[in-house]
Amino acid sequence: MGRNHVIDELLADLAGLAPLGYYVALHIRFVSPMMTFQTYDQAWTDHYTQNAYGLRDPLVAWGISRTGASRWSEVDLPDPFGIMKEARDFGLKYGVIVSCGPVTSRTIAGVARGDREFTDQEMAAISGVVLRLHHETEPPDNLTDAEIEALQVIASGERYAQGAASLGISESALKARLASARKKLFARTTAEAIQRAKDYRFL
Repeated sequence: MGRNHVIDELLADLAGLAPLGYYVALHIRFVSPMMTFQTYDQAWTDHYTQNAYGLRDPLVAWGISRTGASRWSEVDLPDPFGIMKEARDFGLKYGVIVSCGPVTSRTIAGVARGDREFTDQEMAAISGVVLRLHHETEPPDNLTDAEIEALQVIASGERYAQGAASLGISESALKARLASARKKLFARTTAEAIQRAKDYRFL
């Protein structure tokens, strides 16, 4: 089973545990996450983004400052901008925040529902899925110099034939290196692999 397929299955599991959606920010480094997945209502997402709430959200502050899981109602940080009240106005009344990983590569996830608090059992299941997502998206440590070079020539704008010639290899060898890099970076396309490699500071 490929890594992309595992990630898709884990996200489906998370969706099943989050009646009103989820938000997952994986491997936050230098303030920005390596990748994000979210299924919250678009109206709330737009409102949150337009108001730059990510920098002011008490849930994000909680996730950056500690690891573990907590119900939103039990997060004890100040909320001067009233973000949690606004979330409730959008129907996101109950939720869980999960945080894991080292502070240099932190993963934070939020899940929501509108009818009741999450049970301890549900929180444990959500935490398990988030931990697995964090593990499955761990940056690879086995990207070879040849694979990095292959990504670099394509990232610089060269076409396959041109890139292969500049590396002194055949076009099929270049494509094989790119395919291997895509697999290790769990990217579906070469463009996505290049972006992931940049996120991981390989390029």
